Amino acid sequence: MRAAIVSIGSAVPPRAVSSAALAHRLDVTDEWIHSRTGIRERHIASAGGVSELIVPAAVQCIERRGITADDVDCVIVATTTPDYLFPPTAAIVQGKLGARRAWGFDLSAACSGFAYALLVGEGLIATGRARRVLLCAGERMSAITNPADRGTSILFGDAATAVLLEPATADDEGGVIDSVCRTDPVDPALLYMPAGGSARPASLESVLQREHYVMQDGPAVFRAAVEGLSGMTSVLLERNRLGVDDIDWFIPHQANRRIIDAVARRVGVPAEKVASNIDHYGNTAATSIPLCIAEWYERGNLRRGDRVVLASFGAGFTMSAIYLRWSMAPLAAPDAARTSFDGALRGNRTTVGA
Repeated sequence: MRAAIVSIGSAVPPRAVSSAALAHRLDVTDEWIHSRTGIRERHIASAGGVSELIVPAAVQCIERRGITADDVDCVIVATTTPDYLFPPTAAIVQGKLGARRAWGFDLSAACSGFAYALLVGEGLIATGRARRVLLCAGERMSAITNPADRGTSILFGDAATAVLLEPATADDEGGVIDSVCRTDPVDPALLYMPAGGSARPASLESVLQREHYVMQDGPAVFRAAVEGLSGMTSVLLERNRLGVDDIDWFIPHQANRRIIDAVARRVGVPAEKVASNIDHYGNTAATSIPLCIAEWYERGNLRRGDRVVLASFGAGFTMSAIYLRWSMAPLAAPDAARTSFDGALRGNRTTVGA
């Protein structure tokens, strides 16, 4: 039984922080940031847990499908920045939605979170364990990013998405077709948050040493991301006997514009087939792939039957590539219940309180 994405929703905080504003604080230039990352702005939540971002995205997703929260069988939340270590953020989201019949859990795979959770949800549907899986991805990366670190503070943004998975209908060729996943257990210190877990519990010392923020070896992560994303994509295409001419869209993790361009060159995907919105959102970790999917769908770029390849890479190092056929019909009209934070390029994306 093939699992298909039948609805999607997304949410971003209304406060956009430009690279020019960060540049002034970090004693660099706007062009210095843009040339290294491709990012012009990112959206930052001022307060609240990631569940407050996820719930509006989930509500939009459910309402687009024309169902209620009680129709959902399982809630999965992919996140690096849960509200708490426990209870799972999925339980908090489920309670806020009123999804009384569902069960749920969190999935932690860093920036590969959505891709890994998509395959878990697919498995639940394929085995008949669930018929409707609400797969949420949400990040408040600003909560774990050191504002004084120019290597990380320029990269990350906050956002949330939700997709609804259901069994593909008998006459629908859409859904998840194939996937490849791998974890390369390298030195954790290349990309990690040193304190806050059981290996180094929070203490006065860990706070004073700013060990509750993301730390990374930028050049090492850059090289590994290019190799991982391009390698996984090439394996997937070869396994399915696909050439780049056979796919309609390549949607990689929105880590860094230079990484995206390098991967596309290695795989041979032309620029017009690469979906990217990193310029306006930055790196939103587990949310980056579905946020790009949502925007491409709302623009009318994604059409039913399109062949799509997703590619993820995250701390661990976790990585994957997924081949799917798009199942959703085009939007009939903009959803009047949603509000636009800019009314132009990025469509009518739901905004949430700062």
